[in-house]
Amino acid sequence: MSIRFSSTVVAASVNFKNSKNLYSNRSRNCRFSVRSCVSDSHNAHKLVLEVKERLAKDCTSLPIGKNGRDDEEMILWFLKDRRFSVDEAIGKLTKAIKWRHEFKVDELSEDSIKTVADTGKAYVHDFLDVKGRPVVIVAPAKHIPGLLDPKEDEKLCVFLLEKALSKLPAGQHKILGIFDLRGFGSQNADLKFLTFLFDVFYYYYPSRLDEVLFVDAPFIFQPIWQFTKPVVKSYASLVKFCSVETVRKEYFTEETLPSNFRS
Repeated sequence: MSIRFSSTVVAASVNFKNSKNLYSNRSRNCRFSVRSCVSDSHNAHKLVLEVKERLAKDCTSLPIGKNGRDDEEMILWFLKDRRFSVDEAIGKLTKAIKWRHEFKVDELSEDSIKTVADTGKAYVHDFLDVKGRPVVIVAPAKHIPGLLDPKEDEKLCVFLLEKALSKLPAGQHKILGIFDLRGFGSQNADLKFLTFLFDVFYYYYPSRLDEVLFVDAPFIFQPIWQFTKPVVKSYASLVKFCSVETVRKEYFTEETLPSNFRS
């Protein structure tokens, strides 16, 4: 009995020591992880300030305020997009801020895009998808190149992106794009606008697009897509071809499903 008891005590003692060592190791790892997070956050903030100071020194003509050269949230987003390369972030930021000013993004309104919006070719859905992403829905079959001034289509595009981003919930940073390709024909193809769309997402709203659904794409769309894939480059990897049924079952609830996918 004493031998068994002694063995049990020894085993318990060893287990306790092992547990203590394991806890100690985990504790050290946890502290290291916390320090790493704090360090990364601190370094990121230092880079934001560096970009901010350089823009203030070298780009005094750029506007300030929200989406301006001193907007730290915008600076951080572009740094993340450029993997924290200060020079690359500054180059892309400068281009984006100049474009916003020249395009007069802040002056866009419901009234200014009403004519083109009334075509129903694109809109921001009232509800988020099941992943909490704002949703921009596009109906290419309603787009006829040349019917309206191309600038109006560009304004609608930018206005809807701004509207979608304004609906981002806390913790979400990207949006979902849905192209309802039912009824699409060759008369709806518009390479010039597609090039503009790529520039917008790559240069001015980088990493904001999380996923793109091509819904019920007709056969005629396939060669057009193969032709345009090199234009959109890495963004092609965000594309998913799917059916209306997939949209219904995987992206929305019964209450939040867009009306044009209900029947």
